[in-house]
Amino acid sequence: MGLVVVTECLAAPGWEDRLRTALEALIEPSLEAPGCLAYQPYADPNRPARMVVVEEWEDEGALARHRDGAPYRHACDVLDLVLARPVTARRLVPARSGS
Repeated sequence: MGLVVVTECLAAPGWEDRLRTALEALIEPSLEAPGCLAYQPYADPNRPARMVVVEEWEDEGALARHRDGAPYRHACDVLDLVLARPVTARRLVPARSGS
């Protein structure tokens, strides 16, 4: 079963560009990770400090392996420095019709 993760980030004042850079730096390693189906950061055009990342993974195991990797851990270190508040992440699975 597929898994979608939607993560919301809010940069501290003056750290908007660094947030964008950190999230964009994860595009290539995420897409190359086994089990990654999609990874895309989005910026709020009306509020540059706010970004959302939408990821799609084959399963929880693929996501867990990605999060154990060096690129993800490095991004977490950067986010600890640049965020105004902790990220909000939601895990979503496909809705089953008739269930």
